[in-house]
Amino acid sequence: MKSSFVFIFLLAVYATSAQEASVITPAAKGVVYGTAPSEKGEVVNLTNLPSKMTDGAFEGKVTGKVKEVCKAMGCWIKLQKEDGTTLMVKAKDHSFFMPENLTGKTVVIDGTASMQSVSEEKRKHYAEDGGSTKEEIKKIKGSEKEIQFVASGVKVID
Repeated sequence: MKSSFVFIFLLAVYATSAQEASVITPAAKGVVYGTAPSEKGEVVNLTNLPSKMTDGAFEGKVTGKVKEVCKAMGCWIKLQKEDGTTLMVKAKDHSFFMPENLTGKTVVIDGTASMQSVSEEKRKHYAEDGGSTKEEIKKIKGSEKEIQFVASGVKVID
């Protein structure tokens, strides 16, 4: 009897979370995911982010163009840098999700950036969630240090 109750409860929780994840507002100018970035303060261009970091950290707003969105849940995006690399932007505490049609849009993100070491396993996980092929994932070797951003909010500006 108890196991039936637990099963039904877990099924209900799963159905509710799956439904919530599928109801993500499509990206359009002015749409906000998470908490709206403050209208006050400087918005740093992604290119200038490294020079704005103090002691390996930054808190504030950054703007850039979305190159990639997590295809599994929409819990992260990657912003395109001028040199062809990307900045990983994760939703703080997985508290919001972003749609795939955010790719190509210019956004303002609000939160914190810091230098992180990303393990080979985590890099492969991100590649899988980003839709990379098995062959591309197999080519990923070793860990890398990179700036990562944890966003409390993302606003579409273009």
